[in-house]
Order: sequence, then structure tokens, then C-alpha cells
Amino acid sequence: MKLTVGAVVKGRTSLNYKTGNWRDQRPVIRPDNCKHCHKCVDVCPDSAVHAVQAAGQDKPDYVIDYEFCKGCGLCVYECPANAIDLIPEEK
Repeated sequence: MKLTVGAVVKGRTSLNYKTGNWRDQRPVIRPDNCKHCHKCVDVCPDSAVHAVQAAGQDKPDYVIDYEFCKGCGLCVYECPANAIDLIPEEK
């Protein structure tokens, strides 16, 4: 992908590049506190947070794909239930 000054990049292209390996902190979801509002999925700029609906469940579980998560903390900041913690990355 060639970028020029002022260019707009096509959306969701971060899914083509695994970039989570340089993160220094990682978000961890505490499922017992989650209110299932879906905001973490909506605000993640790298589409790293996913809602996973298991058979027989009323509400989805939320999981983070750490191969794409950059540890920006937007999900933590936007979570109204304070159900996501940002912890230091262990290398």
C-alpha cells in the first residue's frame, strides 16, 4: 500500500498485518463485570475485540485478538462497566 501525504487509508486494512507484538500493555476483559454493551468492539481501531456467541448463551462473550491489539487502551477508556483492565505486557 503506497501512502502519500494527506492520504486516507482504506478501512479495516489493519487486519492484513499482525501488529500486536510491539505492545507494552494489554487489555484484559473481566467477564463478570461486562455489561455486554459492545462499545469495546465499536471503538477498537484495529478490530481486535470480537463478540463471540456460544451456542445456548443469551449474551456474547468478548475476546481480544492479541495478534492485532496494539494496547492503545480505547476499549478500557470507553467501557462504562470498567470491565477491562490494562496490564503490563510480559515479554
